[in-house]
Amino acid sequence: MAEAMTDATAAAARVAPAGAALALDNVASGYGAVSIVKGVSLSVAPGEIVALLGKNGMGKTTLLKTILGMVALRGGGITIDGQALGTLSPAKLVALGVGYAPQEQPLFQDLSIRDNLRLAVPSDRHLPAALERLFGHFPFLKDRLAQRAGTLSGGEQKMLILGRALMLRPRLLLIDEISEGVQPSMVERLRKVLLAERDGGLSMLVVEQHVAFALGLADRYAVLKLGEIVDSGSTKAPDAQARVIDHLAV
Repeated sequence: MAEAMTDATAAAARVAPAGAALALDNVASGYGAVSIVKGVSLSVAPGEIVALLGKNGMGKTTLLKTILGMVALRGGGITIDGQALGTLSPAKLVALGVGYAPQEQPLFQDLSIRDNLRLAVPSDRHLPAALERLFGHFPFLKDRLAQRAGTLSGGEQKMLILGRALMLRPRLLLIDEISEGVQPSMVERLRKVLLAERDGGLSMLVVEQHVAFALGLADRYAVLKLGEIVDSGSTKAPDAQARVIDHLAV
């Protein structure tokens, strides 16, 4: 059913709309002598969610890390909020309003929830307001700030990871497999939080394998296979889910 993109669709995927929150133009990267990402072009408009789907080992996380400067860019270009990126640094990304919720559990397990969240603000004077905003999304955290992060369930830790990223008040958020290992009720909570943030103007590139969650969240999707985008389109298209599932089955 799902075939490679037509020339017209591929060309459209390479065109970054004016004022794109994120634009990738023929991006290539990898590790050592191994090429992982091979000429990826896509864009995320302001206030838009784009889901990047694909099986394990297809280059999704490597692409996110390339955007963040954790993996060296070997070709192509990356533009964030109209600014072409050269050498990246964490300070530059924060200044550009880029947040990241990684797949790995980047929590200090022996520290309290509060201390983990303190890492997201420049100083303690910003912490009370940031926490109050966070409690609006995840009220269960309010009475558990003294609890060690490592004692939270897997789903609760994912919420803490996402909450910490949102405390930065990013304009662009990169999210890697946030629904992995999370029970359905918590997945739905995550979806509602992200949709609320999108309605507030946040742009997101969401890496996922959970097809129903991704398509129910995002405005557009792209499928990455062996480092290349092989399909993309609107998540509202009647055949979107069938096309994505067909790609993931191969």
